Amino acid sequence: MNFFSPAEICDNMVKGCNNKAKLSIGKMIVLGIFAGVFIGFGAYGFTVITSGAGTGFEATFAKYIGAGVFPVGLMLVVICGAELFTGNNLMTLSLFKKEITVGAMLRNWGVVWMANLIGSVLLAWLMSQSGLYGEAMTAKAIGIAEAKCAIPLMPVIIRAIFCNMLVCLAVWMQSGAKDIIGKIFAIWFPIMLFVLSGFEHSVANMFFIPMGILCGADVTWAQAFLNNIIPVTLGNIIGGAIIIPVCYHFTYAKKAA
Repeated sequence: MNFFSPAEICDNMVKGCNNKAKLSIGKMIVLGIFAGVFIGFGAYGFTVITSGAGTGFEATFAKYIGAGVFPVGLMLVVICGAELFTGNNLMTLSLFKKEITVGAMLRNWGVVWMANLIGSVLLAWLMSQSGLYGEAMTAKAIGIAEAKCAIPLMPVIIRAIFCNMLVCLAVWMQSGAKDIIGKIFAIWFPIMLFVLSGFEHSVANMFFIPMGILCGADVTWAQAFLNNIIPVTLGNIIGGAIIIPVCYHFTYAKKAA
């Protein structure tokens, strides 16, 4: 076969997660900053395409095209190599097999989450100084940030759960491909679906909301974290560190454990 079976994918994922647990703090920080920037590039592309769109079919079509561009961020993370908090939630696979410790996993998650935040906010600040945000782009950035921070707690957590289920399934599927084209398509469709669906991704929001704040959104930094980024992070963990790994560990890894 020109792709790996689900059981082989599970083994590949465990090996990859073991390697993530062994990374030095310095490498986690550098690769985490890169991942924040890469996801921010995808978020920026989405904003470019959807800004200035009207209503009805025009807005829907623009959102579809924007959702098709957004997956570039995860493609860069996976193929070029970077450390993304949401994808690293799959490290619980290695934890279930007792190949890494809780401490090693939480060390990775904590350092990578902070590095993703640094990369995302840094990109947002640089974009705010670039002159690329005209009137339509600024209005779109403000609208995205204010809308995200206005979502009630339970809906935002549910959207975050679904989001990271799809992100981790994209990471899972690309691990089954043996060539770059296969990896690109494996990543593309699940990520496009989560964007089209309006689900919530913590690292993407580390760019979207600060970008909106820098453009003048009526959102404080405290609201950015308390209303969105922190609850979305928790929802992402439920979807990506519990639901997907538990199911696949039970079905594909437990027999070999």
